[in-house]
Amino acid sequence: MKIVTLSLRRIFNNRCHHIMLIVCYCWMGCDHDPKSRFTVVATTGFIGDAARNIVQDHAEVITLMGAGVDPHAYKATQRDVKYLLSADIIFYNGFHLEGKMADILHKLSKKKPVYAAGEAVAPAQQLVDPDFSIGIDPHIWFDVCLWKQVVRHMSNQLQAADPQAAAHYRKNTDRYLHELDELHQETLRAIQQIAHTQRVLITAHDAFGYFGRAYGMEVRGLQGISTVSECGLKDVTDLVKFIIQRNVKAIFLETSVPERPLQAVVEGCKKRGHQVAVGGYLYSDALGQAGTPEGSYCGMFRFNVQTIVNALK
Repeated sequence: MKIVTLSLRRIFNNRCHHIMLIVCYCWMGCDHDPKSRFTVVATTGFIGDAARNIVQDHAEVITLMGAGVDPHAYKATQRDVKYLLSADIIFYNGFHLEGKMADILHKLSKKKPVYAAGEAVAPAQQLVDPDFSIGIDPHIWFDVCLWKQVVRHMSNQLQAADPQAAAHYRKNTDRYLHELDELHQETLRAIQQIAHTQRVLITAHDAFGYFGRAYGMEVRGLQGISTVSECGLKDVTDLVKFIIQRNVKAIFLETSVPERPLQAVVEGCKKRGHQVAVGGYLYSDALGQAGTPEGSYCGMFRFNVQTIVNALK
């Protein structure tokens, strides 16, 4: 009897996430308490910030993933399930960024409006990587022009879902798109401060491909597009060789990715007589703390650009 009990416990522990999904699906058929405000649920901070800029004070926006959270490895909690079930509309990034939430989002899409930000990006604009699970780089927020398309897409869906506030949403969207235009031009000017030979951006994982394409920088990541992938000794060695060959001055850690693998690159360069600095931390897959400048999309973007320019110019 004791052996059976232990086995059952192991099964429960290994499959607790699947049990939560089953509970979620059962609740989806139940009635819920009425809400006084239109509620938007976003998976990542980037999407949540876009939604807040569109709706302002006319709706409640709930973001599931906070500062420093890695969306590639994130699993929905019981609290998240509650929020998702009570939402009037749900936005997620797509392109397998929230891969461990795919089942929940798919099931919910049959019951309520659920939209992927990636729907706004045409295939010709997508960066493809055959080593990633679905082949498409999900880090679309690092090209401000692409992010403008996402904002328009989200605004259109919000206007359709909450028609009484549509005029307000359109006005807010126009204002925010103008702000994003200014951010794009500001970034182009800032990158010009870096010498062409030093426009090489090396980070912990390959999250900045869209940034490199949009703003004229060569990008290398120690890990692949997803942090779920692992880097080995060969990856470290190859990156060390590249840094020495290109005489790279600085490399960058990320706020949502462990720093130890990239520190091994710094040590590898040092052993070969090349001093490469750590240029600072960049925000890659998550915004900064709420209430700080880096807790907004524009603030995060400006912080990253200034950090890159200061280290490489």
